[in-house]
Amino acid sequence: MVPGSTLFPQVMGPHHGARVRRYGFALPACPESVVRARHLTTDRLAYWGLFGQLGDTAALIVSELVTNAVIHTASERFRCELTDSDGRLRISVQDEGACPDGPHLDRSARAASESTASEHGRGLLLVDAVCDTWGSQEHEGPGPDGGRTVWAELTHGCSPRGEADMSGSGLR
Repeated sequence: MVPGSTLFPQVMGPHHGARVRRYGFALPACPESVVRARHLTTDRLAYWGLFGQLGDTAALIVSELVTNAVIHTASERFRCELTDSDGRLRISVQDEGACPDGPHLDRSARAASESTASEHGRGLLLVDAVCDTWGSQEHEGPGPDGGRTVWAELTHGCSPRGEADMSGSGLR
């Protein structure tokens, strides 16, 4: 995938000459895949030399976005892609069929969640709190080309080592 593609609307376009590292995977849309997606993410970030708080925050975002794709859609599979370019990490999760209203940040849920012990309904609030920017894009069509992509970006001070690492760029 390239910036401006299905998973990457042209919000994060690398400048000319920027090194871009990409990694993507597809998994069944089932609860067990949340843990697998988190592990695939942290393993790839470690391979890229991106550790610590960035890795922890990225794992949290992947968990929340994948959980939303599993719980709130009729998807059989979801796709996740990581793109590291020019000091920014973009995490994108595409499902096969989103709810009609799409993802939205219900700020009234923040007050409700603070007054209850509920652990549900906080996913996008967490994503909004920890990332630099996030958004979503709906895609027309049935199956893997349809649905919605939800993405989040994290800024970091690390630049990619060496040439673009495309060894894990293919979706599994």
